[in-house]
Amino acid sequence: MLRRLYVRWLVVAVVASIPLAAMAAETAFPFGRELMLDGKPMRGTKRLPSLSIEQDGTAAIDLWCGSLRAQATVGNGTITIAPGARDNARCDPDRIAGDDDLLDTLVHMTNWRRRGDSVELSGPATLRFHLMTN
Repeated sequence: MLRRLYVRWLVVAVVASIPLAAMAAETAFPFGRELMLDGKPMRGTKRLPSLSIEQDGTAAIDLWCGSLRAQATVGNGTITIAPGARDNARCDPDRIAGDDDLLDTLVHMTNWRRRGDSVELSGPATLRFHLMTN
């Protein structure tokens, strides 16, 4: 009798922990995944900025026109991004200015929060990114 009760409690505990494990996975930073900026493309292009951060902190950032490598430190709800050299390719002045503004915003991010398939970076401003699912 006592053994049956123990087995039942064990089953209940395992079943109850499944949603908690799923919630923990949803709130973890999505290392190695491409994050696309939530917004509309600039006039004259279909490109949206994206960000990808690996477990070791190496990051790839595609801006409105240019791209760069960076070093990111991701902690429990905190983030810092230190940019490397930038490649502006052949960008018009409006998109270079957009790249400058976006990069300045990213460098000043201090916190992150994940909600399902979205990651919000916050600091003086807030940027929302969506996980690419394709």
